[in-house]
Amino acid sequence: MPANSLYVTQVYRAKQPAGKLMKKPKTLLRDIFGFDEFRPGQREIIDAVSSKKNVLAIMPTGGGKSLCFQLPALMSEGLTVVISPLIALMRDQVRGLQAAGVAAGALTSGNTEDETDSVFSEIYAGTLKILYVAPERLASSAMQSALFRFNVTSLVVDEAHCVSQWGHDFRPDYLRIGELRKSLGVPLAAFTATADKETRKEITERLFDGVVPKVFLHGFDRPNIYLSFAVKDNPRRQILEFVSHRKGQPGIIYCGTRAKTETIAKALKEAGHSTCYYHGGMPAEERRLVENRFAVEDGLIVVATVAFGMGIDKPDIRWVAHADLPKSIESFYQEIGRAGRDGGPAETYTLYGQEDIRLRRSQIDEGLATFERKSADHGRLNALLGLAEALDCRRNALLKYFGESDVECGNCDLCEKPPEKFDATQAVRKALSAILRTDEYFGAGHLIDILLGNETDKVLSNGHKSLPTFGVGKDFSRIKWQAIFRQMMGHDFIRPDPNRHGALRIMVNALPILRDEESVTLRMDTVKLAKSSPRIKMLVSDEEMPLFSALKARRRELAETAGVPAYIIFNDKTLVEMAQKRPTNLDEMAQINGVGAKKLENFGNAFLEVITGKTEQLHPSRRKIAGEQEGILYDLLLEAQNKLIRGERGLDKPMSCSASLLVKVAKRKPDNMEKISQILGERKANRFGSAFLDVLIEAG
Repeated sequence: MPANSLYVTQVYRAKQPAGKLMKKPKTLLRDIFGFDEFRPGQREIIDAVSSKKNVLAIMPTGGGKSLCFQLPALMSEGLTVVISPLIALMRDQVRGLQAAGVAAGALTSGNTEDETDSVFSEIYAGTLKILYVAPERLASSAMQSALFRFNVTSLVVDEAHCVSQWGHDFRPDYLRIGELRKSLGVPLAAFTATADKETRKEITERLFDGVVPKVFLHGFDRPNIYLSFAVKDNPRRQILEFVSHRKGQPGIIYCGTRAKTETIAKALKEAGHSTCYYHGGMPAEERRLVENRFAVEDGLIVVATVAFGMGIDKPDIRWVAHADLPKSIESFYQEIGRAGRDGGPAETYTLYGQEDIRLRRSQIDEGLATFERKSADHGRLNALLGLAEALDCRRNALLKYFGESDVECGNCDLCEKPPEKFDATQAVRKALSAILRTDEYFGAGHLIDILLGNETDKVLSNGHKSLPTFGVGKDFSRIKWQAIFRQMMGHDFIRPDPNRHGALRIMVNALPILRDEESVTLRMDTVKLAKSSPRIKMLVSDEEMPLFSALKARRRELAETAGVPAYIIFNDKTLVEMAQKRPTNLDEMAQINGVGAKKLENFGNAFLEVITGKTEQLHPSRRKIAGEQEGILYDLLLEAQNKLIRGERGLDKPMSCSASLLVKVAKRKPDNMEKISQILGERKANRFGSAFLDVLIEAG
């Protein structure tokens, strides 16, 4: 079959005689994979998959889930198609299969036509047993048509939690795998290392059409991993100190931003550590070099964003540190699971602070997910805060989230040194009362002002000085109240409401405390540790940040529609005032500085919709591709463009691409600069081409 751009592949092939299929799992285990015994739970999953049953298997990271679908593939006739999210993940697994003598290939991006022809030749000859593909590849009609000719006998979804996590925000083609399963009429086995009850339910709905498959839930506990958290207090110093005691041990440091990976890597290198950084903004070749270095070098430390994750299967990673709080408890579990895969002792160290929480909240609020999904994501973040602020054993707190019972731990910081606690019933009841008496319409900043008795303009204008809760919380400082509110979120007593731009809502499990039916204990040590620290001066307060972010997003849409820089619509100062004063009608909007008659006519209603919580509007070109992969790509391309409107240094003449051009790029997915130039023209390609290619490559 001739090479096709749809089938650009990285191929690894191994010799395996056609028709020579071994049927005994134990024989395959020993002769192909070199193991004498199955790990706990593997055999029963292998039996179910090889019996052609639909399977959902949740196994701990490092538990040997890959073997559970690779071995059945060798036990049966035909081709097993494995849907995998990342090129690095496919590359590593295919290499491992090759080394074991298994004929396997991968359809990804970046290989030669000859390599493509070779993998298709093996497929049609019937010698290829396992084929790895990305979900986007499966979405093409040409690929789907080809699958019907490939003698596909089973489908596998690796990292199946992506159906939930990425299917909404980044990889919509994950949501179409279930339709492919029905079209092919073959069994499907889904594997993941982490999936809470909600995610398992969604996987069942998406992949198995709501029919519950054979479910295997094999323990999330990794008893060899030591768990520890710390409140941020000069985080660079904290990370350097942690690493200094582990010099020569390979480890990963996860950071929330690309810039931070580079600065921390530089600091570690200056301190004498073998270090490199890794993030999605790096050229593909540089990322591959880091991956290869980490695989072969002893004692290398990689400072990375979450782009360095799935596909990294080094068994002797001795520690994983988080310089910033992960986005959810599932992400945390996945990331720490890269440590200690050889079963040897490993450590984790996670820093967290108020800035982390605000960043993660903003990321949720500014996403494209539904209200229900955003609420669930806030709940997942709350669960992670609960783990960070746990009162007792962290391992039990983590396992409880995944539905497992208590275990004997003795291998976490809280078991080693129990925290100081205090009866916080009255403090929590005061906070809940303040939320209730303000109709659940305000964020923590304003609520703390009420508790402290601060006569701010906002307190006075809303008549909140007259509330019974005004001034009842003077026994704590502002920063200590912030720590109490943070712990209340960790206990899931309260959650931010995405429909009300971060206003706190009371959850059902807080009601017994309000009714004086239950008491609550919180950690005193994290309250005592809470202190002010130097920070970048923000345009708006924490209270106003969610609305300010939403107003900026709307400004971006309107600027793109008009083909002008964002500040032409409204400058930041005007948006700040909108976020602070929250006008509720056009008359009030006209009083905002920077809103003249013409701008009020053109843009007034668009910004009022954001402030008053009405349905979000999208650019017409963007609206046409809503719900499609191209729509997500459009947003990523737009984000990349916005960073380069004035060039890399921010000094060049403003330049932007029209929405129609971005749609063309998203739909055509050019894979080189020549094709980019054909769409954008030379000038715009010079400005945006490289960044756009990075977006397209990273998206798969």
